[in-house]
Amino acid sequence: MTEVLFYHLEHKPWEQVLPGQLSKALQRGWRCVVQVGSENWVEPVSELLWKNEADIFLAHGTRADGRADRQPIWLTAGDDNPNNATVRFFIEGAMPGEIASLDRVAILFDGRDEAAAQAARDNWKRLKAQGLAISYWQQDENFRWVDRSKAE
Repeated sequence: MTEVLFYHLEHKPWEQVLPGQLSKALQRGWRCVVQVGSENWVEPVSELLWKNEADIFLAHGTRADGRADRQPIWLTAGDDNPNNATVRFFIEGAMPGEIASLDRVAILFDGRDEAAAQAARDNWKRLKAQGLAISYWQQDENFRWVDRSKAE
């Protein structure tokens, strides 16, 4: 069953959170797709992954790069999965579509943006109704991720 993790970002933006999460996924041997809300975000995310603050090497590719089968991380604005990823990250307004073939889905949203928070609530209800395993993560004051869904 697909595991869905909602990451409520309040202290750090996704630009600071995503590289670390991708690094952990690669350390576990997972292949990933990062889906953005529009094609305009693909290149900026690619640049971020090459020049991230944590100085983590995150090999990745886009449609412009080709060779998807060789890319551990694929960046896209669509629902394609040409690198056969089992983990998918959704950022910048990307909406989860068909996710049943994935092992894990991470939805990163800015909790200070009411539209993003509302979209996350709507996705939570929709995915919960599908019977998926869902958890809600929020950073504490020490920037550690805490599973707040356990309090439900």
